[in-house]
Amino acid sequence: MKQFDVQSVALDVPLDRAFAYIADSHHLPEWTHAFAEVSAGRARMRTPQGEVDIALEVRPTPENGTVDWHMTFPDGTVATAFSRLVSLDEQRCIYSFVLTPPPVPLEQLEGALEAQSRILSEELMTLKQSLEGHV
Repeated sequence: MKQFDVQSVALDVPLDRAFAYIADSHHLPEWTHAFAEVSAGRARMRTPQGEVDIALEVRPTPENGTVDWHMTFPDGTVATAFSRLVSLDEQRCIYSFVLTPPPVPLEQLEGALEAQSRILSEELMTLKQSLEGHV
């Protein structure tokens, strides 16, 4: 069973612009399917079982180009997401995202990462369109 997935997308915008957008959690509902709403350390996530309110901590590190998220669910489980931006030149960068399995029981993992991987691919295209002004 696959334990992770790494995907990336080239963005035709400067790294600082992409970083500012991605690191601002309020933009998550614009480019991800999982977030219905985000506000001050909280978020409402869409799950297969319906929407759930979670604690959301964003950990941006501009000097490393990383933006990580820590999501704490009502039952105390924590999900994490890790990403990085790398500059190609003054006007272009690469955004990479490491997808790890969701915090669900082992019997539910089969297929969960694969489904999330397909969704992430779509979300990265939405992010690209949003940042490059094609929406």
